[in-house]
Amino acid sequence: MVSKIIITALIIYFILLLSISLFQRKLLYYPKVNNYSDGYKLNHEIDVVNINSENNLIGWHHKKDSNNKTILFLHGNAGTLENRIYKLNEFYNLNLNYLIFAYRGYSGNVGKPTERGIYYDANEAIKWLKSNGVKEKNIVIYGESLGTAVAVEVGQNKNFAGIILESPFTSMVDLGQKYYPFFPVRFLLKDKYETKNKIKNLKSPLLILHGRKDKIVPFYMGEKIFEMANNPKFKYFTDLDDHMMIFDDKLINEIDLFISNLN
Repeated sequence: MVSKIIITALIIYFILLLSISLFQRKLLYYPKVNNYSDGYKLNHEIDVVNINSENNLIGWHHKKDSNNKTILFLHGNAGTLENRIYKLNEFYNLNLNYLIFAYRGYSGNVGKPTERGIYYDANEAIKWLKSNGVKEKNIVIYGESLGTAVAVEVGQNKNFAGIILESPFTSMVDLGQKYYPFFPVRFLLKDKYETKNKIKNLKSPLLILHGRKDKIVPFYMGEKIFEMANNPKFKYFTDLDDHMMIFDDKLINEIDLFISNLN
């Protein structure tokens, strides 16, 4: 009887392992989930542009003043471009230019998201900015959640004006082991997003934003990334913010102060 229970449990376990292995990217990426702030309207004009990656990607570009810094916004794991309007309005209020684009598979774009593919998309967005006259030294990379790993990847050994990471994680392996502690995540996971192994390669000034009440990415991961990062580095850690931080006056002032002091 006991042996039958053990055998049945093992069979179920291996079925779950196989399912996770086969469908892991459907478990990892949520391009059609809308769980961010909605209902906001842009308070400024934008140009809808196409980023020529392996597929054409939709982007929104706002150019206020060519002498000002340009934000390249790398979004998180769910939601659409429209869900970030409240942040874009604040960038505009800070007199910043910006480019936000949707990864493959997001906001109606063709393709399916993968780690390699998203890195490629982000690098093509950087090329688009440069081809439109924006110098690397005037670009500030802003990564949100999943986008923090993308920001660190493309920011390695480059001379961007600065890098901002909102709710960063150490690696997808670490997150996977937190949520699926009984599975060999390190061996199953295809898209590992190993930020902790790359953070030392950043040469640009760094600002990390994270809330202690983050229910998706543990706050200690943001602390760890900050500890590992090179100087100059700055942090804005709050007691009340969850995963998507509230863009209140304090946070906006931190971003403004950080960008204002960049070369």
